[in-house]
Amino acid sequence: MKIALLAPSKSIHTHKWARFYQQQGIDVKVITFQDHYSPEYAKEVETVKLPKWFPGKFSYISSVFALKSFLSSFQPDILHAHYVSSYGFVGALANYHPFYVSVWGRDIYQFPQQNRVNRSIVEFTLRKADVICSTSHVMAEETKKYTDKPVEVTPFGVDLTIFKPLEKREKETITIGTVKALSDKYGIADLIKAFAMIHQDYPQTNLMIVGDGPQRQEYEQLAETLGIRHVTTFTGRVPNTEVPTYINEIDIFAVPSTEDSESFGVAAVEAMACGVPVVVSNVGGLPEVVKKDVTGLIVPKENPNALAQAFRQLLSDESLRKQMGQNGISHVKEQYNWIDNANGMLKLYEQTLNGV
Repeated sequence: MKIALLAPSKSIHTHKWARFYQQQGIDVKVITFQDHYSPEYAKEVETVKLPKWFPGKFSYISSVFALKSFLSSFQPDILHAHYVSSYGFVGALANYHPFYVSVWGRDIYQFPQQNRVNRSIVEFTLRKADVICSTSHVMAEETKKYTDKPVEVTPFGVDLTIFKPLEKREKETITIGTVKALSDKYGIADLIKAFAMIHQDYPQTNLMIVGDGPQRQEYEQLAETLGIRHVTTFTGRVPNTEVPTYINEIDIFAVPSTEDSESFGVAAVEAMACGVPVVVSNVGGLPEVVKKDVTGLIVPKENPNALAQAFRQLLSDESLRKQMGQNGISHVKEQYNWIDNANGMLKLYEQTLNGV
Protein backbone atom coordinates (compact mmCIF):
# COMPACT_ATOMS: atom_id res chain seq x y z
CA MET A 1 0.00 0.00 0.00
CA LYS A 2 1.14 3.55 -0.75
CA ILE A 3 -0.19 6.50 1.27
CA ALA A 4 0.34 10.21 0.72
CA LEU A 5 -0.26 12.28 3.85
CA LEU A 6 -1.10 15.86 2.95
CA ALA A 7 -0.54 17.58 6.27
CA PRO A 8 1.73 19.88 8.31
CA SER A 9 5.10 18.16 8.60
CA LYS A 10 5.87 20.04 11.84
CA SER A 11 2.93 18.41 13.65
CA ILE A 12 3.82 15.55 15.98
CA HIS A 13 0.43 14.06 15.07
CA THR A 14 1.31 13.96 11.36
CA HIS A 15 4.63 12.34 12.18
CA LYS A 16 2.97 9.83 14.47
CA TRP A 17 0.66 8.67 11.69
CA ALA A 18 3.50 8.54 9.15
CA ARG A 19 5.78 6.51 11.43
CA PHE A 20 2.98 4.05 12.19
CA TYR A 21 2.40 3.46 8.48
CA GLN A 22 6.12 2.95 7.96
CA GLN A 23 6.22 0.38 10.74
CA GLN A 24 3.45 -1.54 8.97
CA GLY A 25 5.62 -1.75 5.85
CA ILE A 26 3.56 0.87 4.01
CA ASP A 27 5.22 3.24 1.56
CA VAL A 28 4.28 6.64 3.00
CA LYS A 29 5.20 10.16 1.95
CA VAL A 30 4.33 13.39 3.75
CA ILE A 31 3.38 16.35 1.55
CA THR A 32 3.49 19.71 3.31
CA PHE A 33 3.56 23.45 2.70
CA GLN A 34 7.13 24.69 2.70
CA ASP A 35 6.51 26.83 5.81
CA HIS A 36 5.23 23.74 7.67
CA TYR A 37 8.29 21.63 6.82
CA SER A 38 10.19 19.85 9.62
CA PRO A 39 13.81 18.95 8.75
CA GLU A 40 13.93 16.77 11.88
CA TYR A 41 10.90 14.65 10.98
CA ALA A 42 11.90 14.55 7.31
CA LYS A 43 14.96 12.53 8.32
CA GLU A 44 12.62 9.68 9.27
CA VAL A 45 9.83 10.04 6.72
CA GLU A 46 10.33 11.29 3.16
CA THR A 47 8.71 14.70 2.94
CA VAL A 48 7.75 16.74 -0.11
CA LYS A 49 7.47 20.55 0.15
CA LEU A 50 4.72 22.42 -1.67
CA PRO A 51 5.54 25.99 -2.78
CA LYS A 52 3.63 29.05 -1.65
CA TRP A 53 4.11 31.70 -4.31
CA PHE A 54 1.19 33.95 -3.44
CA PRO A 55 -0.26 35.41 -0.21
CA GLY A 56 -3.24 33.98 1.68
CA LYS A 57 -5.60 31.54 -0.01
CA PHE A 58 -4.06 32.32 -3.43
CA SER A 59 -1.03 30.29 -2.31
CA TYR A 60 -3.19 27.17 -2.58
CA ILE A 61 -3.30 27.56 -6.36
CA SER A 62 0.46 27.26 -6.71
CA SER A 63 0.47 24.28 -4.37
CA VAL A 64 -2.10 22.39 -6.45
CA PHE A 65 0.15 22.15 -9.52
CA ALA A 66 3.08 20.85 -7.46
CA LEU A 67 0.80 18.37 -5.68
CA LYS A 68 -0.64 17.03 -8.94
CA SER A 69 2.85 16.55 -10.34
CA PHE A 70 3.96 14.58 -7.28
CA LEU A 71 0.80 12.43 -7.20
CA SER A 72 1.26 11.63 -10.87
CA SER A 73 4.70 10.16 -10.18
CA PHE A 74 4.04 8.56 -6.76
CA GLN A 75 0.51 7.31 -7.52
CA PRO A 76 -0.56 6.57 -3.93
CA ASP A 77 -3.42 4.20 -3.16
CA ILE A 78 -4.81 6.82 -0.73
CA LEU A 79 -4.40 10.59 -0.57
CA HIS A 80 -5.21 11.61 3.00
CA ALA A 81 -5.41 15.31 3.83
CA HIS A 82 -5.47 16.63 7.39
CA TYR A 83 -7.31 19.96 7.97
CA VAL A 84 -10.30 20.58 5.74
CA SER A 85 -9.60 24.31 5.45
CA SER A 86 -6.13 24.22 3.85
CA TYR A 87 -4.57 20.89 3.01
CA GLY A 88 -8.01 19.42 2.41
CA PHE A 89 -8.89 22.20 -0.02
CA VAL A 90 -5.63 21.73 -1.95
CA GLY A 91 -6.24 17.98 -2.07
CA ALA A 92 -9.79 18.53 -3.32
CA LEU A 93 -8.54 20.85 -6.07
CA ALA A 94 -6.04 18.19 -7.16
CA ASN A 95 -9.04 15.91 -7.85
CA TYR A 96 -7.19 12.73 -6.86
CA HIS A 97 -9.04 9.66 -5.60
CA PRO A 98 -9.46 7.86 -3.25
CA PHE A 99 -9.35 11.06 -1.20
CA TYR A 100 -9.63 11.16 2.60
CA VAL A 101 -10.08 14.29 4.70
CA SER A 102 -9.63 14.49 8.48
CA VAL A 103 -11.08 17.48 10.32
CA TRP A 104 -8.98 18.68 13.26
CA GLY A 105 -10.77 21.43 15.17
CA ARG A 106 -10.68 25.10 14.27
CA ASP A 107 -10.86 24.16 10.60
CA ILE A 108 -14.44 22.93 11.12
CA TYR A 109 -15.58 24.85 14.24
CA GLN A 110 -14.41 28.35 13.32
CA PHE A 111 -13.09 28.60 9.74
CA PRO A 112 -16.42 28.05 7.89
CA GLN A 113 -18.23 30.50 10.15
CA GLN A 114 -15.90 33.40 9.37
CA ASN A 115 -17.31 34.19 5.91
CA ARG A 116 -19.09 32.70 2.89
CA VAL A 117 -15.88 31.99 1.01
CA ASN A 118 -14.55 29.86 3.87
CA ARG A 119 -17.83 28.00 4.16
CA SER A 120 -17.74 27.28 0.42
CA ILE A 121 -14.18 25.95 0.74
CA VAL A 122 -15.25 23.53 3.47
CA GLU A 123 -18.37 22.37 1.62
CA PHE A 124 -16.41 21.89 -1.62
CA THR A 125 -13.67 19.91 0.10
CA LEU A 126 -16.10 17.62 1.90
CA ARG A 127 -18.04 17.12 -1.32
CA LYS A 128 -14.87 15.94 -3.09
CA ALA A 129 -13.82 13.61 -0.25
CA ASP A 130 -14.47 9.88 -0.55
CA VAL A 131 -14.11 9.42 3.22
CA ILE A 132 -14.38 12.03 5.98
CA CYS A 133 -12.80 11.41 9.40
CA SER A 134 -13.16 13.05 12.81
CA THR A 135 -11.36 12.23 16.06
CA SER A 136 -14.53 12.64 18.14
CA HIS A 137 -18.28 12.16 17.85
CA VAL A 138 -18.97 15.76 18.83
CA MET A 139 -16.77 17.07 16.02
CA ALA A 140 -18.34 14.60 13.60
CA GLU A 141 -21.71 16.21 14.36
CA GLU A 142 -20.25 19.65 13.70
CA THR A 143 -18.86 18.42 10.39
CA LYS A 144 -22.29 17.15 9.34
CA LYS A 145 -23.50 20.75 9.21
CA TYR A 146 -21.57 21.03 5.95
CA THR A 147 -22.11 17.64 4.34
CA ASP A 148 -24.68 14.86 3.97
CA LYS A 149 -21.96 12.21 3.86
CA PRO A 150 -21.23 9.91 6.80
CA VAL A 151 -18.33 10.93 9.04
CA GLU A 152 -16.09 8.19 10.40
CA VAL A 153 -15.00 8.63 14.03
CA THR A 154 -11.30 7.77 14.26
CA PRO A 155 -10.02 8.53 17.81
CA PHE A 156 -6.44 9.70 18.13
CA GLY A 157 -5.18 7.41 20.87
CA VAL A 158 -1.92 7.33 22.80
CA ASP A 159 0.99 4.90 22.76
CA LEU A 160 0.61 2.94 25.99
CA THR A 161 4.22 1.79 25.84
CA ILE A 162 5.23 5.44 26.26
CA PHE A 163 2.38 7.01 28.24
CA LYS A 164 2.14 4.90 31.36
CA PRO A 165 2.56 5.28 35.13
CA LEU A 166 6.18 5.65 36.24
CA GLU A 167 7.60 5.06 39.67
CA LYS A 168 6.73 8.05 41.84
CA ARG A 169 9.46 9.82 43.76
CA GLU A 170 8.81 10.81 47.36
CA LYS A 171 7.73 14.43 47.71
CA GLU A 172 5.95 16.59 50.25
CA THR A 173 3.98 18.65 47.76
CA ILE A 174 1.02 17.98 45.46
CA THR A 175 1.48 19.23 41.91
CA ILE A 176 -1.34 20.60 39.81
CA GLY A 177 -0.32 21.05 36.21
CA THR A 178 -0.85 20.88 32.49
CA VAL A 179 1.04 20.22 29.28
CA LYS A 180 -0.23 22.67 26.69
CA ALA A 181 0.70 25.53 24.38
CA LEU A 182 0.58 28.78 26.32
CA SER A 183 -2.48 30.34 24.75
CA ASP A 184 -5.87 31.53 25.99
CA LYS A 185 -7.46 28.79 23.88
CA TYR A 186 -6.22 26.33 26.50
CA GLY A 187 -7.43 28.29 29.52
CA ILE A 188 -3.97 28.81 31.04
CA ALA A 189 -5.01 32.07 32.72
CA ASP A 190 -8.02 30.30 34.27
CA LEU A 191 -5.71 27.58 35.58
CA ILE A 192 -3.40 30.13 37.20
CA LYS A 193 -6.33 32.01 38.78
CA ALA A 194 -7.89 28.80 40.10
CA PHE A 195 -4.60 27.66 41.61
CA ALA A 196 -4.17 31.02 43.33
CA MET A 197 -7.62 30.53 44.92
CA ILE A 198 -6.73 27.20 46.52
CA HIS A 199 -3.04 27.62 47.34
CA GLN A 200 -3.60 29.50 50.60
CA ASP A 201 -5.82 26.68 51.92
CA TYR A 202 -3.46 24.03 50.55
CA PRO A 203 0.04 25.49 50.97
CA GLN A 204 1.67 22.14 50.17
CA THR A 205 0.66 22.55 46.50
CA ASN A 206 2.58 23.84 43.52
CA LEU A 207 1.70 24.57 39.89
CA MET A 208 3.63 23.26 36.89
CA ILE A 209 2.91 24.54 33.39
CA VAL A 210 4.70 22.57 30.70
CA GLY A 211 4.94 24.15 27.27
CA ASP A 212 5.61 27.45 25.59
CA GLY A 213 3.71 29.96 23.53
CA PRO A 214 3.08 33.59 22.66
CA GLN A 215 1.48 34.44 26.02
CA ARG A 216 4.08 32.95 28.34
CA GLN A 217 5.31 36.33 29.62
CA GLU A 218 1.72 37.41 30.26
CA TYR A 219 1.04 34.26 32.30
CA GLU A 220 4.25 34.61 34.27
CA GLN A 221 3.24 38.16 35.16
CA LEU A 222 -0.23 36.94 36.18
CA ALA A 223 1.32 34.40 38.55
CA GLU A 224 3.49 37.19 39.98
CA THR A 225 0.50 39.49 40.44
CA LEU A 226 -1.50 36.75 42.19
CA GLY A 227 1.38 35.99 44.56
CA ILE A 228 2.02 32.42 43.42
CA ARG A 229 5.08 32.88 41.21
CA HIS A 230 7.32 31.25 43.84
CA VAL A 231 5.29 28.01 43.66
CA THR A 232 4.72 28.08 39.88
CA THR A 233 7.10 26.46 37.40
CA PHE A 234 7.07 27.35 33.72
CA THR A 235 9.22 24.70 32.08
CA GLY A 236 9.08 26.08 28.56
CA ARG A 237 8.93 23.73 25.61
CA VAL A 238 10.09 20.18 26.36
CA PRO A 239 10.92 17.41 23.86
CA ASN A 240 7.98 15.15 23.07
CA THR A 241 9.96 12.20 24.41
CA GLU A 242 10.04 13.81 27.87
CA VAL A 243 6.31 14.62 28.10
CA PRO A 244 5.39 11.31 29.85
CA THR A 245 7.98 12.03 32.56
CA TYR A 246 6.53 15.48 33.20
CA ILE A 247 2.97 14.15 33.30
CA ASN A 248 4.04 11.64 35.92
CA GLU A 249 5.33 14.52 38.06
CA ILE A 250 1.78 15.93 38.12
CA ASP A 251 -0.81 14.73 40.67
CA ILE A 252 -3.85 16.56 39.21
CA PHE A 253 -3.86 17.29 35.48
CA ALA A 254 -5.90 20.24 34.17
CA VAL A 255 -7.22 20.92 30.66
CA PRO A 256 -9.46 24.00 31.12
CA SER A 257 -9.73 24.76 27.40
CA THR A 258 -12.09 27.50 26.28
CA GLU A 259 -12.96 26.57 22.68
CA ASP A 260 -14.93 23.72 21.10
CA SER A 261 -12.02 23.37 18.67
CA GLU A 262 -10.42 21.31 21.45
CA SER A 263 -11.85 18.53 19.35
CA PHE A 264 -10.41 15.48 21.08
CA GLY A 265 -8.28 16.20 24.12
CA VAL A 266 -5.09 14.25 23.52
CA ALA A 267 -3.42 15.78 26.58
CA ALA A 268 -6.23 14.53 28.85
CA VAL A 269 -5.97 11.03 27.37
CA GLU A 270 -2.18 11.04 27.84
CA ALA A 271 -2.63 12.05 31.49
CA MET A 272 -5.22 9.33 32.13
CA ALA A 273 -2.91 6.77 30.51
CA CYS A 274 -0.28 7.79 33.08
CA GLY A 275 -2.75 7.24 35.93
CA VAL A 276 -3.29 10.93 36.69
CA PRO A 277 -6.81 12.20 37.51
CA VAL A 278 -7.92 15.03 35.23
CA VAL A 279 -10.03 18.15 35.49
CA VAL A 280 -11.31 19.36 32.13
CA SER A 281 -13.73 21.98 30.84
CA ASN A 282 -16.96 21.10 29.08
CA VAL A 283 -15.85 22.01 25.55
CA GLY A 284 -15.32 20.07 22.34
CA GLY A 285 -14.34 16.45 22.76
CA LEU A 286 -13.11 16.70 26.35
CA PRO A 287 -16.37 15.48 27.97
CA GLU A 288 -16.32 12.63 25.46
CA VAL A 289 -12.88 11.26 26.41
CA VAL A 290 -13.17 11.86 30.17
CA LYS A 291 -15.67 9.74 32.10
CA LYS A 292 -17.31 12.22 34.44
CA ASP A 293 -16.62 11.52 38.13
CA VAL A 294 -14.90 8.26 37.15
CA THR A 295 -11.61 9.24 35.48
CA GLY A 296 -11.86 12.94 36.24
CA LEU A 297 -14.03 15.98 36.87
CA ILE A 298 -15.72 18.18 34.26
CA VAL A 299 -16.29 21.88 34.93
CA PRO A 300 -17.81 24.82 33.01
CA LYS A 301 -15.39 26.61 30.71
CA GLU A 302 -13.89 29.99 31.61
CA ASN A 303 -14.85 29.49 35.25
CA PRO A 304 -11.83 29.66 37.61
CA ASN A 305 -14.13 29.30 40.64
CA ALA A 306 -15.50 25.95 39.42
CA LEU A 307 -12.01 24.85 38.47
CA ALA A 308 -10.74 25.71 41.96
CA GLN A 309 -13.60 23.79 43.56
CA ALA A 310 -12.71 20.70 41.51
CA PHE A 311 -9.10 21.03 42.69
CA ARG A 312 -10.31 21.24 46.29
CA GLN A 313 -12.37 18.09 45.88
CA LEU A 314 -9.36 16.13 44.66
CA LEU A 315 -6.86 17.70 47.06
CA SER A 316 -9.02 16.78 50.06
CA ASP A 317 -9.42 13.14 49.01
CA GLU A 318 -6.25 11.20 48.23
CA SER A 319 -8.16 7.94 47.76
CA LEU A 320 -10.37 9.62 45.13
CA ARG A 321 -7.28 10.80 43.25
CA LYS A 322 -5.84 7.30 43.26
CA GLN A 323 -9.11 5.65 42.20
CA MET A 324 -9.65 8.08 39.34
CA GLY A 325 -6.06 7.52 38.26
CA GLN A 326 -6.57 3.76 38.11
CA ASN A 327 -9.90 4.18 36.32
CA GLY A 328 -8.20 6.41 33.77
CA ILE A 329 -5.61 3.76 32.92
CA SER A 330 -8.33 1.17 32.29
CA HIS A 331 -10.44 3.61 30.29
CA VAL A 332 -7.61 4.53 27.94
CA LYS A 333 -6.62 0.90 27.43
CA GLU A 334 -10.19 0.09 26.41
CA GLN A 335 -10.93 3.10 24.22
CA TYR A 336 -7.80 5.01 23.22
CA ASN A 337 -4.97 2.57 22.66
CA TRP A 338 -3.04 4.15 19.79
CA ILE A 339 -2.32 0.84 18.09
CA ASP A 340 -6.01 -0.10 18.07
CA ASN A 341 -7.06 3.34 16.83
CA ALA A 342 -4.38 3.44 14.11
CA ASN A 343 -5.28 -0.05 12.92
CA GLY A 344 -8.87 1.17 12.70
CA MET A 345 -7.73 3.76 10.15
CA LEU A 346 -5.91 1.08 8.16
CA LYS A 347 -9.10 -0.98 8.16
CA LEU A 348 -10.94 1.98 6.64
CA TYR A 349 -8.27 2.28 3.95
CA GLU A 350 -8.60 -1.42 3.13
CA GLN A 351 -12.39 -1.16 2.92
CA THR A 352 -12.05 1.72 0.48
CA LEU A 353 -9.52 -0.11 -1.69
CA ASN A 354 -11.66 -3.27 -1.65
CA GLY A 355 -14.75 -1.31 -2.61
CA VAL A 356 -16.61 -2.15 0.60
